[in-house]
Formats: sequence, C-alpha cells, structure tokens
Amino acid sequence: MFGNIINSTGSKIYVLNKTHKVLLNYKEVHVIFDEGNHKFVGQIDNVTEDSFSISILGEIINNKYQSGFFKGPKENTIPRVINGYELSLIIGKQDLNDNGTLLIGKSVLYPNFNVTAKLDTFFSNHFAIIGNSGSGKSCGAARLLQNLFYSKIPPKNAHIVLFDAYGEYDNAFSKLSSIPQINYRSYKNSTLDEANGISIPPYFLDADSLAILLDIDDSNLIPILEKTLQYVNVFKSNTPKSSEYKNNILASSILEILLSGKKASQIRDQILSILNKFGTDEINESSEIKELGYSRTLKQCLNLDGDGKINDISKVIDFLNNYKKLNISKYDVTADITYNLEDIYDALDFALLSEGIYTNSKMYESSSILKTHLYQIINSPFKKYFVYNDIISKDEYIRRMFLTKSNEEAQIINISLDTLDDRLAKILTKLYSKLFFEYVTSLSNRGSFPINIILEEAHRYVNDDKDRIVLGYNIFDRITKEGRKYGLLMGFITQRPSELSQTSLSQCSNFLVFRLFHPEDYNMIDRITNGLTNDSLDRLKNLRNGVALAFGNAFSVPFLVSIDLPDPLPLSNNVKISNTWYN
Repeated sequence: MFGNIINSTGSKIYVLNKTHKVLLNYKEVHVIFDEGNHKFVGQIDNVTEDSFSISILGEIINNKYQSGFFKGPKENTIPRVINGYELSLIIGKQDLNDNGTLLIGKSVLYPNFNVTAKLDTFFSNHFAIIGNSGSGKSCGAARLLQNLFYSKIPPKNAHIVLFDAYGEYDNAFSKLSSIPQINYRSYKNSTLDEANGISIPPYFLDADSLAILLDIDDSNLIPILEKTLQYVNVFKSNTPKSSEYKNNILASSILEILLSGKKASQIRDQILSILNKFGTDEINESSEIKELGYSRTLKQCLNLDGDGKINDISKVIDFLNNYKKLNISKYDVTADITYNLEDIYDALDFALLSEGIYTNSKMYESSSILKTHLYQIINSPFKKYFVYNDIISKDEYIRRMFLTKSNEEAQIINISLDTLDDRLAKILTKLYSKLFFEYVTSLSNRGSFPINIILEEAHRYVNDDKDRIVLGYNIFDRITKEGRKYGLLMGFITQRPSELSQTSLSQCSNFLVFRLFHPEDYNMIDRITNGLTNDSLDRLKNLRNGVALAFGNAFSVPFLVSIDLPDPLPLSNNVKISNTWYN
C-alpha cells in the first residue's frame, strides 16, 4: 500500500500510494517510519490516488514516545500502519489498574483502545473542558471524576472543589460515598451555616477581598478599605492598647469635623452621632471637661449659643488634643477578634469620616458607593454567606470544609450557585478562590494540601474584568500563573472560551473540546492547539454528543475520544418540551 517517500516539506511527508485508490478510511490513521533504533510516528492527513500526505508528530525512542523531531525519516524508509503496542505508547496506558493512569474514554479512531492520560500531568496542571451547550461538557466532566474515583485505587487524599452553576452534579456523585474512604459533600443554600464551616468569616476579608465583595471600580478606594479593617479591629478589641487607639481615632475624627467649616448645628449633630455610636469610656457625651471651679460635659460644651455658635469649641479642642497621640497604622491586630458585616459597616462609616469624606463633596460621591453596596449586602439574602460568629483559623476553616456532617474526610465538595445571580456568584467564586490561594501559599510544606477548583460555566466568572486595574491582579489569572507550584489547580468548564480571560486560558495545559459552532470559539481553539490537522479542527463542528478532542501535556498526541455517559447522570438534560405540550 505504501511506497517510497516522494516529497517532503517541513514536517509534512508525501508517500507514494501504490494502490492508486483514494482510501479515505485511512485518513488520520497513525503510521510508523521504522529505522531500527528509533521510529518516527506520523498521521495521515490526506489521501489521493497518487500519494499519502503524512504529518510527522514525534519519535519512539527506547520504547518511549517523544513529541517533535530533529530530522525526518530517510528517503528510502517505507511507512507502515502503527501496531497495537506502539499505539499504546501514544494513546496512553491500557492498564486501568495503574493509579497513575486516568481513563478519559474510548478512541473514536481505534475503538478497541482506551484514551488515557497521565494522572499527574492532567490534574497537576490547569485544564479546560469546552463545548457548546448540549455537546456533553457536564456529562464529560462528571464522567472524568467518576473514572477517577471508581478506579481500583481511588484518591482518598484528593481535595476537589466544584462550583456548581446549576446545582446539577449532586446526582452524578450520589454513589461516591459507597466507595470505602471516599465521601462527597454538597453545600446548598439551605446548608450554608457557620456550624458547617462554609460561610466565609468576615474577619477573613482583607482590603482586596472587600473590594471584590463591594464590586468597586476605583483603586483610590483601597486605602479607605484598609483603614476600615484597621478601625474594625481597634473597635472590636478590648485591650488597654486598643483603648488608646480608639481614643486617638475618635479625637482625630472629631477634630476634623470641628475644623471642617460646616454650620455649627451640623458639626454638633455629627459629633453627637459619632459619640453615640463609637464613644469610649474616656470620650463620650458625658465626658467631663473641667474648668476653674466647675466642669461641664462634652455634650454641654457643644451646645449652641444665641449666635448659633458652639459654646466652648476651644475647650473641646483642648480636651481632644490630649488623646491625639498615636498612629493607627502601627496597630497590631490580635488573632482572637471576631466581627460581622455590620461591624465593618460601622468601621467604614468611621473610616470615611476620618478621611474627611463628609467635607469633600467630590470624594464623598465616589466613596459613598462603598457604604451603599455594603448596606445592600447586609440587607440581602447574600449576607448569609458571611455570617460566622465563632473564632476559627484559616487552616481549620479550610480543612473543616472538606469534612462531611459526620466528620469524615470528603474528597469532593460541591458549592451550589444556582440561586445566585451572576454578579453575586462571581463574587463568591472569587472570594473562595482567593481564600484557597492564600491558604496553600501559607503552608510551610509547599503542596502538602493540593486543591483542585473546578468552575462550571467559567466564562461567567473568569473574565478580563476591572480587578486587574483596581487590585492590580485578577485572582483567577494569579492562580493559573502561580498556583500550580503550590498545589492549587483550576479546571474550567465553559461553552464560550472566547469570553474567558485569555491569561487564564493560556495557562491551561490540557483540553477536552466538544462540539463547537461559534466562529470566535472555534478560532480560539485553533490558536491554542498544537499538532492538529485542519481536518481534525473542522471535525469539531460536527462531533457527536459525548465526543471530544483531547490534547495537551497529559496526552502524547491529540485524539478524538468518545466519553461514556456518567453513571449516575448529572441533572443537565434539556427539558422535553413535548412532555409538557402534549401531556
């Protein structure tokens, strides 16, 4: 069938077709150019009556496949169809009892062979599962995880976090707990409570996290959020040092108001409001201001005289100056402080006050949105994700997340987002991902607690958004660039890769691509693939449900793979209109 090499250009080799028949069933079949010590592996791209067009993909040297080549086969080397042993070197190990092997599915081209991946190179890297709605993404993702846990030696120390956009995966993983030492934990809105350790403690939030929560678009507001967190720690502490700082903050802020130039009545009302909310033992409405022979309270000294002016403003200033001594930026936060969103709101109000916001109309307009957004969250159902009254460390919190209700270790946890709108779901996925990133990077034993985050409908959350401008980074981009060496890995499931952050997508090493129609998405795959023929790419538009193109670091060469339906299925099937219309 195959004759001598008749021409070559780069990695493309043209071989004589001795049958002079257009053998279309040989397209995409792999061939071997056998030269003793090593073998060249090629793939048939096209067949004419005169020749076979073959792309050289790599070499088999010492029974190991290596992608790429330095020098092509000799002119007199005649190719042959790959044999079963050679095929197993590039399609993946066929022994599924090896716990370093991950079953993907059956080869479309070679039905008697499994397509497998090296477990380490798949799950130790970021991956993406891509395809149009209804092409088999959710079933493919569920089956991939089922294959992992249904294997002979399931990964009892795995930590997989699935953000479930539609609440559809519970059914797919309902049998996992029947496997010895394997458990699955589902967190739905009805079970988000502090006893289960899934609500985010507000005292875990740093300034960047608050910026994400409040959806700010101005980096100039970050210092206000930093001051807010300093203030909330001061006002929630009960130590002699914290009392000094409280008095310092109060005195400085009230002095700022006294010198603001506002009407005396406005100044008095504002100061009394602050004293009512934040007053200390030393500075409050009843604080005594002594004069020769008598004393008056601070409130009395703020009374207005007949001319509408404050009675003893100079006495008040002298009194407050006694407490204006310390620099708040040097305050050391203790580890045993707990506070809630309402406390942050009060501290934010005070931070805005201390920054002179209320005397600067331009700054007031841009910063008042902080209070508005926080107030809306406090008074919405979304608040329950931030109710946590007990004191807990981040280490204990993260580890507790991976426990069942009976305190057994759970290898997969599912956080359902199905009742949240896209904005709030995006906030929650960012905050949790940031929390996981901070945790794994804090471990002294790097990579000792690997976490795989899988995002369903990832294009909703992983975008080129304003975070890069406001914070200087996007948390998903940071994880995909830095997380791998700490054991924090991302898995993106998306039907619109062109809407996904290109930085995050570019860091993915492995891909399962199901049927794609949209030109932008198709072109995106074309740009990120390596070693694919145009014919293979074109087939993405016509793939059957459940068939995907698998390629990346975990695969020796790209393969079309048929992925079995998961058992049980996720609840991701389309509604049967006829059942409703005619029954």
